[in-house]
Amino acid sequence: MTPNLTVRKTKDASVGEYSLGEWRLSIAAGPPGYYRLAQLDDYSGRTRGDFLWKPPVRLDLRARVSQPDLPGTWGFGFWNDPFNASMGLGGSSRRLPALPNAAWFFFASPANYLSLRDDRPAQGFLAATYSSPAVPAPLLGMLLVGLPLLGWSASARYLRRLARRSIHDDSCLVETDVAQWHTYGLAWHEDRVHFFVDGDECFATDVVPHPPLGLVLWIDNQYAALPPAGRLRFGTLANPRSAWLEMTSITVEMGVVTFESNAATP
Repeated sequence: MTPNLTVRKTKDASVGEYSLGEWRLSIAAGPPGYYRLAQLDDYSGRTRGDFLWKPPVRLDLRARVSQPDLPGTWGFGFWNDPFNASMGLGGSSRRLPALPNAAWFFFASPANYLSLRDDRPAQGFLAATYSSPAVPAPLLGMLLVGLPLLGWSASARYLRRLARRSIHDDSCLVETDVAQWHTYGLAWHEDRVHFFVDGDECFATDVVPHPPLGLVLWIDNQYAALPPAGRLRFGTLANPRSAWLEMTSITVEMGVVTFESNAATP
């Protein structure tokens, strides 16, 4: 089915539906220091417990971006909006923080490093998952008091190793020209997640997120990094030129246990 999507965007960003089901998410050129986001999602105004998607479920779409090396991040898939980075933008709920759960295609420019593992890619165009237990928000809030320790390399390395006990992630670098139209598919089962490009499986993992999750499709100029030998860094990047993500034939189907690409060429 075609999901019911809500637009969220910052100043200097736009979201347009140019024909039925064909979307362009754009952010303007600009300097660092200003957050630019164009996003579609289906969880605006919902609590995490009311997010819509749980396995078995499948996402299909076709997509391309304006250039393969865009600063920031972009992608599409399912997640639990763990840190509610939008802080109520566009009518979204101001949720308490949570540990991450996600299954998505995710592009991370070189300033990013979003894996807690040392043996998996953390930059580039990735098929990736996160799996974390539910932690009571008040307890997690107390743990977040220690975030300043991530600003020092020695303590950051220790806390990164400690976090791996609870936050599990897996990823694979997807070798494709993202500036050209491709069909992307994601099949999320209870014990495995499969990723497809143009109908061919490119990655499968048993690191499976905990439901329920929401659907998100976005482009922004943000970065975050916690590398193996460094400290936590985050912020916004310059966009030398405007950037966009185009998508069409977006469908989500629950109860589908096998993958068949159903996205049509635009």
